[in-house]
Amino acid sequence: MAKMLPDPNFHIYLAFGQSNMEGQGPIENQDKTVDKRFQVLSPFNGNGRQIGEWYDAIPPLANCDGMLGPVDYFGRTLVKKLPQEIKIGVIVVAIAGCDIQLFEKDNYKSYPLQSFMINRVNSYGGNPYGRLIDMGKKAQEVGVIKGILFHQGETNTGQQNWPNRVKNVYYNILKDLGLKADDVPFLAGEVVQSNEGGQCGSMNSIIQQLPKVIPSAHVIFSQGLGQQGDGLHFTSAAYRTLGQRYAEEMLKIIGDVEVKN
Repeated sequence: MAKMLPDPNFHIYLAFGQSNMEGQGPIENQDKTVDKRFQVLSPFNGNGRQIGEWYDAIPPLANCDGMLGPVDYFGRTLVKKLPQEIKIGVIVVAIAGCDIQLFEKDNYKSYPLQSFMINRVNSYGGNPYGRLIDMGKKAQEVGVIKGILFHQGETNTGQQNWPNRVKNVYYNILKDLGLKADDVPFLAGEVVQSNEGGQCGSMNSIIQQLPKVIPSAHVIFSQGLGQQGDGLHFTSAAYRTLGQRYAEEMLKIIGDVEVKN
């Protein structure tokens, strides 16, 4: 049989980060149904899912410990606003509490995992970055990678070298998947703002430096988004809005999408 070519109308997005990307929002009834045009490639076994298989994108998307996060309403917004022929696929690899080191392919092995991270990291075969790349390659067999979503930084608060470390991770992903920065923008979300009680709000000034070191980076603002009272995690309502903001930025970048034959 002839090998099927990737469908140019199946747009794939990779997403990675720490707890806010994993999703810490309670999943409500409105979150439990989803358009079949929005699919997730499971990066883990569990919750009735198998690694490397596609499913309707019902949360949790990242792992068994995740809940509602920004990617949920990123995908929902895109399928609502793009032509009916376009499908959206996502891959989400995220670990609560992790430093950017856990995604550095040369440094992740020496990362001192906290006890609550061990199962999460093991669900990604001990190498979250490697799992993201493996799933990205699998996704490229059926669709086209259009962007990378990122939400991380709380654990690296105050570290001025963080943007350059993030840049290296992004360019490693591009290289390992044979992608070009011009074709695959990098969308990075801000953490909970200080005026919303965010413990790590000072990190936002560092997150805002990303476009200076990554020309294809876009910062997704978190103004007005409430948190759960722990100073770190957005509310479910805020995750929905944050996801819409990622989607609206992506829609601006891609402009009028042509359906390809």
